[in-house]
Order: sequence, then structure tokens, then C-alpha cells
Amino acid sequence: MTSLSTVPTSSPIERQMANAIRFLAMDAVQKANSGHPGAPMGMAEMAVALWGRHLRHNPTNPAWPDRDRFVLSNGHGSMLIYALLHLTGYDLPIEELQAFRQLHSKTPGHPEVGMTPGVETTTGPLGQGIANAVGMAMAEKLLAAEFNRDGHTIVDHYTYVFLGDGCMMEGISHEVCSLAGTWRLSKLIALYDDNGISIDGHVEGWFADDTPKRFEAYGWHVIRDVNGHDVEAVSAAIAAAKAQATRPDGKPTLICCKTVIGQGAPSKAGTHDVHGAPLGDAEIAAAREALGWPHAPFEVPADVRAAWDARARGAQAEAEWTQRFAAYRAAYPELAAEFERRMRGELSPRYHAERDAVLQKLAAEAKTVATRKASQLALDALAPLLPEFLGGSADLTGSNLTNFKGCVPGGRDRWGNHWSYGVREFGMAAIMNGIALHGGYLPYGGTFLTFSDYSRNAVRMAALMKQRVVHVFTHDSIGLGEDGPTHQPVEHTASLRLIPNLDVWRPADTAETAVAWCAAVERADGPTALVLSRQNLPVVASQARASDIARGGYVLSDAPGARAVIIATGSEVTLALQAQQRLAEAGIPVRVVSMPSTTVFDRQPRAYRDEVLPPALPAVAVEAGHPDGWYKYVGREGRIIGLARFGESAPAAALFAYFGFTVDNVCAAVQELLA
Repeated sequence: MTSLSTVPTSSPIERQMANAIRFLAMDAVQKANSGHPGAPMGMAEMAVALWGRHLRHNPTNPAWPDRDRFVLSNGHGSMLIYALLHLTGYDLPIEELQAFRQLHSKTPGHPEVGMTPGVETTTGPLGQGIANAVGMAMAEKLLAAEFNRDGHTIVDHYTYVFLGDGCMMEGISHEVCSLAGTWRLSKLIALYDDNGISIDGHVEGWFADDTPKRFEAYGWHVIRDVNGHDVEAVSAAIAAAKAQATRPDGKPTLICCKTVIGQGAPSKAGTHDVHGAPLGDAEIAAAREALGWPHAPFEVPADVRAAWDARARGAQAEAEWTQRFAAYRAAYPELAAEFERRMRGELSPRYHAERDAVLQKLAAEAKTVATRKASQLALDALAPLLPEFLGGSADLTGSNLTNFKGCVPGGRDRWGNHWSYGVREFGMAAIMNGIALHGGYLPYGGTFLTFSDYSRNAVRMAALMKQRVVHVFTHDSIGLGEDGPTHQPVEHTASLRLIPNLDVWRPADTAETAVAWCAAVERADGPTALVLSRQNLPVVASQARASDIARGGYVLSDAPGARAVIIATGSEVTLALQAQQRLAEAGIPVRVVSMPSTTVFDRQPRAYRDEVLPPALPAVAVEAGHPDGWYKYVGREGRIIGLARFGESAPAAALFAYFGFTVDNVCAAVQELLA
């Protein structure tokens, strides 16, 4: 623990730089009649210290690989980062700040990656920004260990976070900050805006933690009692954090900055009134007078703009790195090419060349195994083609089977490509988002499907941010058996399918599982959830074409003159095939459609969907999960054999029979339709 006393106050120009942030925030929120001015006003000097003195970035190239990352975890204070991006020279003109929170502007209510140049992650759900930052710092540390060589350092940057009381209160902050300390992510530096205010008022009634002690217990380096309105004091704390980060026993740092929310507002500063509402014209006018800021709304004087402009020094910093990288390329051409490929997010030529052979081999050698095991077999085969794989599990590696042949278990002081996250499903999912956002790795992580509820909001954020992240959800139904209803997912697969831009796969065997993995790997614009069985499943799709499986739904077994269609996923595909045979013996030909991914199938052209599921044929859907999502395929007149109640504790076979997942029941449903 380090304690820094207050040092000389900020320079006059830096005070004006801070005021530029304050008034851009006040004016934008007032014009929008919506927003949170208090946090940007209170963190203005913190921003001057970091962005003005320490942050290595190039506004003319937001994608420079070795830039420092900055995360505004308390994303409701979005006008802080918009003001900083505008003032330092990013492609964010003043007109965008004037259009704050308006339709199609680059300044939405909370920062959104991919929309605003320079925004590294989408923040708003409190606590997830710091979690993403842990992932970014982890990616930096691992890439440095993997690619840096003696005399050639090409990965060497910091991850900085601003976070507030709300982030500290959210449970996810405990999960990820504990991991950051355990993993010694020493180049993670978090600045805590300790203003004691949340929407409901002064927080001491509901947040009385000793936060510095808490982080010391996690294994962080903590700098206490920094005057957050003193640029010199904040800058000195950041310098101290960077100095200890380079030591072999370096730790992540928390800088506790005491601030006043809404600093500069004469009557509202320090109150919850300034947290989430415009200040009002009168209060803003009074602030202009109190702070000596005579300028019109959205006007920044030339000397302040010049002091903020980071384009020249950013270009110089990148040019120096480019020179170092050229020397690295000369010494290690293959490593340099691999680093560039990985940071571009492109798959290797070897993957593209060998992928089809891998799929054919897995299908040809398929045996009766659980799809969780089929997933591991796919990982064994694909991992040599994908050195960017970075796997893990939330304390369930032996059950999720996320490890693969030759994987290296990660540790705090060693590189690894498979990590144990402990019992931290939410934290794992959000850290994976940060890894994906940083670039260089393709993260995946496993837990039981029923615990997807814990990680759901981070899964949603991956979908919102269009990040390539793979969630391995095993023990997918009542088929897990004796653990009972607490562990038997019922509504989970259906609810995951409701998340926009999340591809959900529930494969039936090894062939379908391998195709699902390839689809997840090749998908560059969003996450994927693999829903996998605990129990063994027979081979059903070894003769199917991978290209058909990849369309999400396909005709697995047809019959001349088919009078109905049975649609099934996962473990229920075998049941559908058995029912087809029984019905054929009774003179009723039916088609069996395997639909491992409804989300992918729904993106297919209408002609293909109608070819697989002819509108004129009545349909029965079979899935050991909530039935509601299947009505769009079977219609109001169709039949669904599903599960709309919680399970029971018993062996899997007994449960399937008890809940009606039997050949007799499927056949009866088809016959009833045709009667």
C-alpha cells in the first residue's frame, strides 16, 4: 500500500483543460435534455492527468496495436470520453457532441465500440468495463510473453480504467479484480472516482466497504487518498503505478481518487441532483461565472485546444513503435507475420487449407460420445490450426472438457492457452469480451448451461459488440440426470436464442459439433454458444455434408412422399430418427430435419428454408427444453414435445421417459396431426 500526500496544484492551462471537459459535458447534456453530467465534471482533472500526461495513443490511428487501452467503466459518464476523443484529435467533430444521445450520432448515451472512434469497449452495465479491462490486460500480458524477444519488445502497453462506486458495488467487480490480483496483471491501472454519490444519494447507507483494504486483499497495489482534482497528485499516482508494474512482483494498481461529483456546479456539486440529469440553464450560467469560462456552449478556446491536441505526439509514438516492429520483422519474420495476422483477426491459411479434412476425419471416426466430448475432440483437431485459441472454464474443466491435447495451463507467472477462472461465470464471460476486444486471441470458456444465467449479461454484451467469443455450455438438459432441477436447464437454450446476434448451436453428434465449432471460429461478427450434452449420443450425421450442417438446419433423413416433418436438435435427433422408422413400419413416411442452430437457419434464404420445411407439410418439433420458440416452425396447428416445467432428480433415461421424450409419444404426435 502506498499513500501519497497532496502535491502542488494543477497548472493554469491544465485547469482550463479540465474546464473544457466540464462545459462540453454540461452543454451536451443540457442540449440533449438527457445524460449524466456529474461524473465527467468530477473526473475532469483525473482525465487531464491520464490523457494529458501518460496515455500512449494515436488519435489518427485508433487501431494502433500497441496503444494503451482506456476503459470508462462508469459508462453513464460518456460525455467524458466523448470530450476527450474530440479534444485530443479523434474523428469526432464538435457536431457529434452537439448531437449527443440523438439518433445515428457517434455519441450515444453510453460508449459503444465500433460506433465512436477511440472507444475500446461498450460500457453501461456497471462493473463490466473493469471486467473487460482485466481481459485486455490479460491479453497484453500473454501476447508480450508469446511474441516479445530479447531486444525486441513489440507488446508493451497499459490498460487504464476509470470506475466509480456503482462498478465497485456490482458483484462482477469482485470476481474479476480478484483474478487480476491473482494473475498479477501489473499493467492494469484503475482510477477509482470515489465521490460517495449514486442515483439514490449518498452511498454510505448502502456501500460502506473499506475498498482499499478489499483490493489489498485481492493482491493489488493500492494508492490511497489522492486528491482527484489535483492533476499533479493524480499524475504522480499514475507514475508510481507504472513504476511498480515493471517489477517482477508487480501488481495491478488501484488509485483511490477523492472527488466531488459535479465539481464546478455552484449549488449542485456533491449531490445526487447532478448525477443523472441536466444542470439547467441557470446552474450552467452560474458555473461559467464561477469557473471563469466566458465561452459560448460548445466553444473551446484555441490555446486549450492546442494543449489537448495529441495527434503529433501520438503519431510520433506510433512511428517509434513502427521502427521497432520493422527491426523485429527483420529478426523474426515469421513471428511478425503471425502477430499481424492475429491482431487483424484473420484465420491462418493453414486453417483454411486443412479445415475440410479435419471435419471429414472427425465425421468418419465418430463414435457414441457426449457432445461435450465431441467438442473436445474438435478442439484437439482444430487447436493446431488455431494458435490464437485461448480457452478456459469456470472451475469445470473436467466436466466442460474445454482443454485439448497439448494445451498449456495458464498461471500468474507463466504463459498459457487454457485458464482456470474459478467459480466466476459472469467474470469469465466479461473477461473473454475484453480479450476479444483487445485482439490477438480467440477466447472461449465453459460452464454448465444452467449457469449461463450467471454470465448472461456479458453474453449479451458480446452480441451487442459483435465480438468473436465462444461459450461452451454443457449438461444441456434433463439428460444430466441425478443433479436434479437446480442443474437441469429448461428455459436456457430458448432464452439464449432470444439474444440478437448470438448464434446458438445444439448439435446431435461429433459431425455436427465439429461444424458448430468451425462456424464459431469463422464468425467474425458475433459470439457463439455451443449447447452440449453430458450423456452419450449415437452417431447420426456422419454422412451429412458439412455444408448442409453449416446452414443450421437440414434434411437429415428423408422419405419418398413424406407426409410430415419431425424437427429435432441435440439428443432428441436420435429420438426423431427412431420415430421415423416406427412410422415407416406403419406406412407413414416422414422427413427428419436436424436443426442444430435455429439462429443460423433463420438467416438462410426463404427458398432454402421452405425446401427443408415445406409449408404444406405438418410438423412436430422435439427438444428437451422450453417449447415456445418452436411455434414459428410448426405453426399453431403443429405439435411440440418439449419441457415447460422444472426437472426432477433421477437417472437420465428415467427422466426422458417420465417427461414424454419417447418414440411412442413422438409417433402419437405425428399421427394426431395426420388424423
